[in-house]
Amino acid sequence: MRSFLLLFLGACLLSSCNFYNNTLHSLGLSDRPAGEKSFTKVMKSKDVDFRLRMAEKYYMRKDYNKAQQLYQDLFPILKGSPKFEDLYYKFAFCSFYLKDYANAENLFKGFVEVFPSSAKAEEMDYMRAYTFFMQSPRYELDQTNTTKSMGFMQAFINTHPGSPKIKDATEIIDKCRAKLELKDFKNAELYYNMGQYKASGLVFNLLMNTYPDSEKSDIYKLFLIKSDFEYASFSIEEKKGDRFQQVIVDCNDFLDRFPDSKLSSEVKGYMTTTQNNLKNLKNEQVKKAS
Repeated sequence: MRSFLLLFLGACLLSSCNFYNNTLHSLGLSDRPAGEKSFTKVMKSKDVDFRLRMAEKYYMRKDYNKAQQLYQDLFPILKGSPKFEDLYYKFAFCSFYLKDYANAENLFKGFVEVFPSSAKAEEMDYMRAYTFFMQSPRYELDQTNTTKSMGFMQAFINTHPGSPKIKDATEIIDKCRAKLELKDFKNAELYYNMGQYKASGLVFNLLMNTYPDSEKSDIYKLFLIKSDFEYASFSIEEKKGDRFQQVIVDCNDFLDRFPDSKLSSEVKGYMTTTQNNLKNLKNEQVKKAS
């Protein structure tokens, strides 16, 4: 009697579990469709076509971790077969979607090398460059990947001049350049804030030459004027005249290049102050001579 009762309770429990699982499937709340084998059983299956179908299901379901494991196991088995190109393509994107950008870059590169004539080669070439952009850090950090992204995107533009991705590639290059410009500006500003006026003047001048079309060129030029002014102010008497004269040259150059800049009034203020300093220097020199 006791054994019968245990069997009865077990059957009820199993029935309840099946009812529960079927209810989840019907409501779309289960991760695994009804009747689908567990992932462990899928991985252990000797049926290659079955594993590939399951990998496709996981990929379409955006379960990239499981899809990646299956694709990786099938990679050497299907290499050279008609199904290999599509497997390689999706295997590479699994790494990308899992944010393993270093591995994704290597796979995108490998795809283009293995299938140079593929209709997907252009896309993969772009994605390789894009992985470097995704690895580009905040401007304060090392910008090696930012520079690589610019280089590979430009190479993509040169290699695929008619690609619909040209606009995206150009925009990414502009974003990378803006990040590098911001980093260079912050470095130059740091010299100024530390009172290293000769160095900041040199760096701001380099900044203007490096980014001649920058929308912030007038800001950089003003910092150059301020740097040269402070450098002249702290110089020994014998050097002040020539260095203040350089400030006048800087101010005139600013007003010629940026006549409509909102910073013009501040530049004119520096010019007036510098001219007064030069007059005072000349007066002192006259007094000493007499």
